[in-house]
Amino acid sequence: MRIMKSWGFYAGKQLLRMLLLMGAVSMVTFFLMKASPVDPLQANVGQAALGTMSQEQVEKLRAYWGTDLPPVQQYVSWAKDFVQGEMGTSLLYRRPVESVIGEKLENSLFLLFFAWVFSGILGITLGVLAGMYRGSILDKGIKGYCILIAATPAFWLALLLLLFFGVWLKVLPIGFSVPIGMEAADVTFFDRMRHAILPILTLSFTGVSNITLHTREKMIDIMESDYMLFARARGETTWEMFWNHGFRNVLLPALTLQFASISEIFGGSVLVEQVFSYPGMGQAAVAAGLGSDLPLLMAVTMISALFVFGGNLTADLLYHIVDPRIRRSKAAL
Repeated sequence: MRIMKSWGFYAGKQLLRMLLLMGAVSMVTFFLMKASPVDPLQANVGQAALGTMSQEQVEKLRAYWGTDLPPVQQYVSWAKDFVQGEMGTSLLYRRPVESVIGEKLENSLFLLFFAWVFSGILGITLGVLAGMYRGSILDKGIKGYCILIAATPAFWLALLLLLFFGVWLKVLPIGFSVPIGMEAADVTFFDRMRHAILPILTLSFTGVSNITLHTREKMIDIMESDYMLFARARGETTWEMFWNHGFRNVLLPALTLQFASISEIFGGSVLVEQVFSYPGMGQAAVAAGLGSDLPLLMAVTMISALFVFGGNLTADLLYHIVDPRIRRSKAAL
């Protein structure tokens, strides 16, 4: 009972910390956008159209979009609406931000989920193999791959895969999330997956090095531990040693790194979605930033922050489930 109470208090404290961080992110994003030299009216209406309007019409337009208020008042007004579930109207799409986000988020989650799962499986597998066979050709090859891919920009790898599979071999589509000209009702899961293969591979390959190298180091420590030496002396094979003693110990740091990698995948998706013309959150963020669409950019930022901080919070809380020693230490405090 004491352990559960301590765990609940810790979870509540971490949740409050996440909410405070999201508030700080919203303020920084808002005032950075206000400091931008891009004029929302000029970016969305056009300089030529503004030149034909009278000063009174321009002022009415500014009042309609809420850009005539002081920045602090604009932020307070936006924050009140956002807490109540109102995200405003997108200046670019001329639609409620909720509908734009719903459409873009669905596409991005489809892409990011498979990239996150595949990168985690690949990273943990490669890290375990490299750690178990330390110093071998396999270990050197995996380390070389991780070092190379860590220094490779995501957009460059995306262009390389696009050129090879989409242009030269012509086995995969070069962009978009669905076939061109096909109605939404006719799009199948296979169609969406076929268009998402290249973006998924790009995000997975570029995000795998961190978890692989950390898992490798942890696996090396496990293989050199006393209980693994004792298991080897008892005649257990390498894979029996890993399954009986190493898997649980390597899972804890790998699990944490995998949830922490959500931020890397979200960051990489911005450029990757641009390369493949994938209509997701990353492409919407770029369009909102260039077009000074403050309501849309704020919504994209807050939802992205929610996923990033939520991933870190989930990893932190899962520590208490995977490793009972942490639960006992929290209860003893």
